[in-house]
Amino acid sequence: MGQNWDAQTYDARHRYVFEFGAGLVDDLNPLRGETVLDLGCGTGHLTKEIARRGAAVVGIDRSEDMIMQARGSYPDLEFMVADALTYRPDRQFDAVFSNAVLHWVQPPEQAVQTIHSALRPGGRLVAEFGGKGNTASILAVTRRNPWYFPGIVEYGTLLEASGFEVVRAMLFDRPTPLAGETGLRDWLEMFYQPPLREEVVAAAEAQLRPKLFRDGTWFLDYRRLRIYAVRVV
Repeated sequence: MGQNWDAQTYDARHRYVFEFGAGLVDDLNPLRGETVLDLGCGTGHLTKEIARRGAAVVGIDRSEDMIMQARGSYPDLEFMVADALTYRPDRQFDAVFSNAVLHWVQPPEQAVQTIHSALRPGGRLVAEFGGKGNTASILAVTRRNPWYFPGIVEYGTLLEASGFEVVRAMLFDRPTPLAGETGLRDWLEMFYQPPLREEVVAAAEAQLRPKLFRDGTWFLDYRRLRIYAVRVV
């Protein structure tokens, strides 16, 4: 799905994306000397955290703007503009890490094929992304869902059919604060492409305010799917 990312706005107003991802790095538990592919690295903050723990990490993202900002922030790390659907590395990694990305990548079978080809046998996938029921209130109002939000069984079946063993899978609610009066509008403008019509945005703000806005903050009804899987074939 096409997306024109504004990396500076992403970092300034949507920091929660990578801040919540810090716990996923703990699940990855990168070890000194390991090689890790950060698939959909964005502006590189979690890539840097993986490197800080001693792994040799490569970050890829299809957005040139994101990669330019990542390179500017962390010039000592390796970043590449690459599409998760078509990327085929010249090496195999010990782990593939992906935070808040795989719900963007369709068809999902191609993304899984990329991950499989990037991992050595026995290598692990550690990922978190939007799961079944994610942002249900927003989708009900906008009536447009450009994302892929699978459940545990659906995504686990896809992985197992592609040569993985699913070690852990968890689908959980994570209400996510969007700061300020314009938080919902900022989210809609950042993540919907092509942009929603103004009347749709205004209707979403009006209809969702009683449910999602409290104490000066919007709380988005995120549901996340967290996966730990190992390539076995």
